[in-house]
Amino acid sequence: MNKHLKQLIDLSIVDKEIDAFEPQIEEANSKYEAALAKNKSIESDIENLTNEIKEEEVKKAKNELHLAELSAKLEENAKKSSEVKTEREMKSLQLEEEIAKEQITFANEEIERLEKIIEAKKEQIAAAQASLEEFSTSLESVKADVDAKLEAINKERQEVFKKKEKLLADINQKGLAFYQKIRRWAKNTTVVPVEDQACMGCHMLIGDKVYSDVIKGEDITTCPHCGRILYVKADEE
Repeated sequence: MNKHLKQLIDLSIVDKEIDAFEPQIEEANSKYEAALAKNKSIESDIENLTNEIKEEEVKKAKNELHLAELSAKLEENAKKSSEVKTEREMKSLQLEEEIAKEQITFANEEIERLEKIIEAKKEQIAAAQASLEEFSTSLESVKADVDAKLEAINKERQEVFKKKEKLLADINQKGLAFYQKIRRWAKNTTVVPVEDQACMGCHMLIGDKVYSDVIKGEDITTCPHCGRILYVKADEE
């Protein structure tokens, strides 16, 4: 087999090894990112619940203020009742008193309802905070595990990069430029084998003349259909 073709085959194998590290890195990072997203989600829930409690407390304060105003009104009406001179004035005061008492009842019920909501939300916050504390500890463990995996991957990847550097130092520059031009679009199918007289890049049959050239391996031969670099595996050769 042509020396330059053998170099391009070896280079394509190394490039595939290098590219294979990317999914491993993404998978390792995705575990930490998923855990981090869950952590942030719990923090967001706590923040939302805290804001909701503030809103409920504002409503409660308004009802308490209204309750105080109604109580003052009843006291004022009680004083006025001693000064009433006509039956009409008496009925008017009684009507005002009935309305005020109904409003007091409603305000008390509303305050009680709001207090229950506030208490329930506080319990939710307490549960979320406990969960967050537990998850934060788990997050540190996930981060340590991911860092260890990334370190191992990077160490292995550096070894492959050294292998590639060694290949590039000895490779024919014209052949390398040709390889890189095809790799821009063909990626890891830049150099492909021929099986059953078909290019394993585009899976199209190649003619006898081209197939003969590939078998000889004296020159770099490309697929007439897709332009990928072709070779025959040693066992088929």
